[in-house]
Amino acid sequence: MALDENMVIPRHVALILDGNGRWAKKRGLPRTMGHKEGCVTVEKTVEIAARMGIEYLTVYGFSTENWKRPMEEVGALMQLFRYYMVRLLKVASANNVRVKMIGDRTRFAQDIIDGIGRLESETRDNTGLTFIIAVNYGGRDEIRRAAARLAADCAQGKRNPEEITEEVFASYLDTAGIPDPDLLIRTSGELRLSNYLLWQLAYTEIYVTDCLWPDFDREELERAIVQYNKRDRRYGGVK
Repeated sequence: MALDENMVIPRHVALILDGNGRWAKKRGLPRTMGHKEGCVTVEKTVEIAARMGIEYLTVYGFSTENWKRPMEEVGALMQLFRYYMVRLLKVASANNVRVKMIGDRTRFAQDIIDGIGRLESETRDNTGLTFIIAVNYGGRDEIRRAAARLAADCAQGKRNPEEITEEVFASYLDTAGIPDPDLLIRTSGELRLSNYLLWQLAYTEIYVTDCLWPDFDREELERAIVQYNKRDRRYGGVK
């Protein structure tokens, strides 16, 4: 599938990467192999999105709820994260991509925290796609943390509660300075937000595909963009 030259490319695409475990199970493989293949798909998608002219790509890498998974799986995910942070630095450098992490990184091991810092600092001056990875992230937790920082600023007299607007509150979120997603793509056919970008997705167009994440490719992304172009975005108003 090739996009029509008149198609509007969404400025910001958010992804929920679902189906790694099911992809592995269908092939008689351990779940960790599904996650590994899913990381490869992330790399490819970053390159594709950068070439298509998408300005912001946000992926749900690891949620605050994922810690509830079996210890063995969580440990394997942390090892994958360590490995692919190094890989991602090469991909980002080759494609002029700026990397940003959102979520509460304090729960990770120090070497992972240091790796995140290196990814962000070494890609800060890149001017192409901004690739945002949500790690140890939950939409409710993000709003809670933002509210706590805002409340502290109000208590210290830095903010006047009567002057708090949606824009002011948004400036305390992890995504401060980043436009809200235009398009959310969720793979594997699940019909829920899974505590993802709850504030930011207020008027985002949602596209769900039965494709499992490791099988996601350029054609699937193009299908989503075609559907996005068929939507009538009114933001609560009328035309």
